[in-house]
Amino acid sequence: MDERIRAAIHERSRDGKLRCSKAFQIATELGVPPLAVGKAADELGIHLTYCQLGLFGYGDQGAVVKPAESVPPELEAAIRQRLQQLGTDRLPCLTAWEIASQFRMPRMHVANAVEALGVRIGPCQLGAFSGEKKHDDD
Repeated sequence: MDERIRAAIHERSRDGKLRCSKAFQIATELGVPPLAVGKAADELGIHLTYCQLGLFGYGDQGAVVKPAESVPPELEAAIRQRLQQLGTDRLPCLTAWEIASQFRMPRMHVANAVEALGVRIGPCQLGAFSGEKKHDDD
């Protein structure tokens, strides 16, 4: 494991937990893939919290993503188009972020729209949901 990643995780984690946003800061600052930070956190027994898409890590609530009451047709079209381009029924986390940027909206709004459309999000850029990475649903 890269000692720079290990040190940065220890510096930014609290009570055995590392916020998703902090993990991405580490990746950006060190010029490493987010997955490398996620895997290192896992090896260190550090759980990811406060997923930026609202999928896990929000204390007793676990996930805070909720189906949107309505999804603008343009947003639905963009989500479905990306799924078709990717040839999958799951929207990758990175793609959800890209769509949020495209529509200049918070990432959680895209997650809420995806939830309303009955689409699952994955894979996670940090490795959550892969069966290898731990995240905190408590």
